[in-house]
Amino acid sequence: MTTTCKVLKSGKVFYLISIDVSNYIDHPIIFTMRWVGGRESSNVDDRRGLSAGGIAAGGGIIGVIVLVLNLLLGGGGSDDGSIPQIQLPGQTQQLTPEEQAADDERAKFVKVVLGYTEDVWDQLFAQRGSTYQKPILVLFRGAVQSACGNASAASGPFYCPGDQELYIDLSFYQELEERFRAPGDFAMAYVVAHEVGHHIQKLLGVSDKMDRMRQQMSREEYNKYSVMLELQADFFAGVWAHHAQQMKNILEAGDIDEALNAANAIGDDRLQKESQGYVVPESFTHGTSQQRIYWFKKGFDTGDMKQGDTFNDPSLQ
Repeated sequence: MTTTCKVLKSGKVFYLISIDVSNYIDHPIIFTMRWVGGRESSNVDDRRGLSAGGIAAGGGIIGVIVLVLNLLLGGGGSDDGSIPQIQLPGQTQQLTPEEQAADDERAKFVKVVLGYTEDVWDQLFAQRGSTYQKPILVLFRGAVQSACGNASAASGPFYCPGDQELYIDLSFYQELEERFRAPGDFAMAYVVAHEVGHHIQKLLGVSDKMDRMRQQMSREEYNKYSVMLELQADFFAGVWAHHAQQMKNILEAGDIDEALNAANAIGDDRLQKESQGYVVPESFTHGTSQQRIYWFKKGFDTGDMKQGDTFNDPSLQ
């Protein structure tokens, strides 16, 4: 797939850019999805101004390593389902007024995206003859306590099945843009939609089944099923994008490219290569870049929940 000759506007300067999306090469290009004025979800617990019990917070390269090894776009943790206890040097820094304004703007954005997910999954669950139970989105800064344990910003966004809540430190938006070179509003929307995808798995009983299986197999065997779980969450994120576009026309040109670029940037193979210089396939827990792209794209192209059975897909056996 190739996108050619896009005219973008940045301030008063226009740029003519040609992108070969088939290679998913990172480009410092930011598109803006249509979200301003959208309904903000009320199912948000904003804890950004609260202390989380003195857990050390950190970022930078140390945070990236933790992201690579543990929870990036995961929702899972150690073998008992808890969040790995992360202790990083340093304390959460006070934001400048400009940084606070940017953080507040990101908060509004994720609230609107959560509202969009509620509208889509309300409709899809109603079509199945059931009621969608909405999750709570917890916004935090630095560190947070959840039913799955304590976590720092370096844990990345995660979903905790124990309390059915999503947890996001908004600084991850900057990590996507600066460290993972996956900029753009829709890249972050994909992150939120992926975590909501884990909530869908909880409601469908998939997560509980995985928990029962955890005690019956080796780590290597469980990793294989963890990949299937993560790819299904990517698929559900794509299903959401499909229906959100139909219902609300939220996508600008290039938005899907942003999501695909983000999926490419956070594949197990690419993250391991960047962090340790080599790849260990049997340790994969989230899927390769190619797999994450494929399943998100399949969800977006079909919009059909029934086509996301990653657990019985021959290519993943």
